[in-house]
Amino acid sequence: MRFDVVVVGAGHAGCEAAGAAARLGRRVAMVTLDRRAVARLSCNPAVGGLAKGHLVRELDALGGLMARATDASTIQFRTLNTRKGLAVQASRAQVDIHRYPAAMAGLLAAIEGLEIVEGEVAALHLEGGRVAGVSLADGTRLEAPVVVLTTGTFLAGVLHHGLERSVGGRLGDGASHALSRSLADVGLRLGRLKTGTVPRLAADSVDWGRLEPQEDLEAGRFSHQAVRPARLPRVTCYLAHTHDGVHDLIRANLDRSPMFTGVIEGRGPRYCPSIEDKIHRFPDKDRHLLFLEPEGLDTERIYVNGLSTSLPRDVQDAMVRAIPGLEHARIVQHGYAVEYDYADPRDLDAGLQHREVPGLFLAGQVNGTSGYEEAAVQGFVAGVSAALGEPFVLARDEAYIGVLVDDLTQRGIGGEPYRMFTSRAEHRLLLREDNADRRLMAKGRALGLVDDATWAAFEARQEAFARGMEALDQQVTPSTTVLEALEREGLGGLKKPATVGDLLRRPEATWSAVAAVVELPALDAETAVQLETEVKYAGYIERARRRAEGARRLEGVSLPEVDWHALTALSFEVRERLAAARPRTLGQLERLPGVTPAAVAVVLDRLRKGTLSAG
Repeated sequence: MRFDVVVVGAGHAGCEAAGAAARLGRRVAMVTLDRRAVARLSCNPAVGGLAKGHLVRELDALGGLMARATDASTIQFRTLNTRKGLAVQASRAQVDIHRYPAAMAGLLAAIEGLEIVEGEVAALHLEGGRVAGVSLADGTRLEAPVVVLTTGTFLAGVLHHGLERSVGGRLGDGASHALSRSLADVGLRLGRLKTGTVPRLAADSVDWGRLEPQEDLEAGRFSHQAVRPARLPRVTCYLAHTHDGVHDLIRANLDRSPMFTGVIEGRGPRYCPSIEDKIHRFPDKDRHLLFLEPEGLDTERIYVNGLSTSLPRDVQDAMVRAIPGLEHARIVQHGYAVEYDYADPRDLDAGLQHREVPGLFLAGQVNGTSGYEEAAVQGFVAGVSAALGEPFVLARDEAYIGVLVDDLTQRGIGGEPYRMFTSRAEHRLLLREDNADRRLMAKGRALGLVDDATWAAFEARQEAFARGMEALDQQVTPSTTVLEALEREGLGGLKKPATVGDLLRRPEATWSAVAAVVELPALDAETAVQLETEVKYAGYIERARRRAEGARRLEGVSLPEVDWHALTALSFEVRERLAAARPRTLGQLERLPGVTPAAVAVVLDRLRKGTLSAG
């Protein structure tokens, strides 16, 4: 069988890669071990979170699928970091574990030119040094000039329950060992990582009255789509805590943990550690917060967020039942760790194509990342780049997606799974959730991935935003009526004429409150938040824009192919880092860890003199 693109894997990266490439007119095969596992939520049944919510909104603005599947399956929606600035606030949706993959499968089924093929990819084929297709374990050959690998945790996957080991990419699924060997044979640099999951409990075995319900639910959504899906019933999540007794139990059994006995070789995510790692790393902390999250509307399974573990089953039973409110809890699925191969993402270009194997793209956990959201945006970038035949690149001041891809391809993962944080984005005040559509939807429209109705709704919001900005210069005089309205809305007094912008800059002011004082254009809630942000943070935003412009000037300085080892004016360490990263611009070079300002000055001097070359 012949295709334009073969996507290996049907997780979040695979769905976005296959969906994007097919919608851009390519004939695509998406290969999965089990077609029922498309977009399966193998870990937490949630989408978004700190920095991850930014990725989801950006992906949607570009025309991706994740936000649409999320909104169709949301059973709780929250805004995180509300006590902090808007730049770091983020959305998080608890989703139904069955409805989410069903929604994604429905979106994929509607895409012409996309075929799901069930089977195990056993080998990658090259002809003349470039990709020619893949072979399945049953001997079937799928020919294609482009292959996108989105294998998640399935490459040479091993499961750990205590000191017990078994083969698998996740519980109930097999692993792909033959493909891992094939990738090593064609020259990919592979490493080893690990991730873990938590115990799932039976809902009827939890003493809910002894647990703390989480804050009230919010109405919210991720997608900018003009048509909103029907709202599902909402669920309540609950809080629990570990204590010293639980910690003592864990410490007493660390000799049965694969992490602490050397059985697991790969490193796990630092910022999403297992409970045994938390106890070991933070010995003075007397408790750790847990979130008990229903997995869906039609299941009694409860996900214990914060209790990732690979301890033996009997230890998990005792550990869970030592937690107040869980004394009689039944574990319906024990936690476990997964160890798997990943490929060094520094070998990829800005479109996630392998530099040494033309036609081979990699996206998701195979690149050493963690999280559904990080995987999904990589899949989209790889799928679009594969379909266009050139890298689809977003700058670091345009999107968190651009930050993620640049970090991976230039810096690598640093030996542990990469997770997105707002702190990774130096231009984060420009990259807020609320303005993702203004930043990126025109790009999605230009690709042809944003439909007419969504684009029309976006243009209407833009027109309303412009009317709102024009109204900022409107004068407000301190008449009796105005003063009474200001007091009623809690906006303070007014001793002399002011503008609407002046009033809106007051910390307590909102667009709707000011509109109760003076007649203003009607704005929907999302547009009002964007406008309020632009007004209240105008000075900070302007400084951020100037910094971004300076960074763009560095990005505009291209570097030739350089034999960095021969540039003896640089230290050996810096030469090693530059040779590994192969930066394409002066901006990328400047951001590399360990590259000093003095080294940047040397390179810039050689550029000006025209003596920076392959040598």
